[in-house]
Amino acid sequence: MSNISLEEKKYKKFITIVSIVIPIAVAALFGIKIPNVAPLSFLPPIYATVNGLTAILLIASVLAIKKGNKKLHEQLNTTAIICSALFLVMYVAYHMTSDSTKFGGEGLIKFVYLFILITHIILSIIIIPFVLITFMRARLGNFPEHKKIAKITFPLWLYVAVTGVVVYLMIAPYYVH
Repeated sequence: MSNISLEEKKYKKFITIVSIVIPIAVAALFGIKIPNVAPLSFLPPIYATVNGLTAILLIASVLAIKKGNKKLHEQLNTTAIICSALFLVMYVAYHMTSDSTKFGGEGLIKFVYLFILITHIILSIIIIPFVLITFMRARLGNFPEHKKIAKITFPLWLYVAVTGVVVYLMIAPYYVH
């Protein structure tokens, strides 16, 4: 067995564990409220901005690779992964210190909001292994396979990043300050 396949096997095990643990941990932590802690009500606009930044980084990354700038492409994607991790930490911290905000819109707009929210949540779980596998394939120099999965990863991740901002903008008027 070659070093690449051994290395890939290690990465895949890590990716599988992370892809299972993160959604379970987020769901579990979402239900835990830290007692006697002031709500971190300043976080939603910050993590929404981080989602917006992630979307910009992803678009810039695709433009960089189309221009043949592999180094910039790699740096932008690495930064996008860091932004997504920061978002996750802030999101969990907010929900561990604050009650969930209920969307106050009615009628069609409520259905639009729920559609965007539900697809955002589902795809935010699905995207984890896609991002990690795409990143792994680039790290291991398997660029043909990296390119194949990146064509799926990019639009899904971009959708998650953009809809994160949209969800925030739609629910922001209902936050208790």
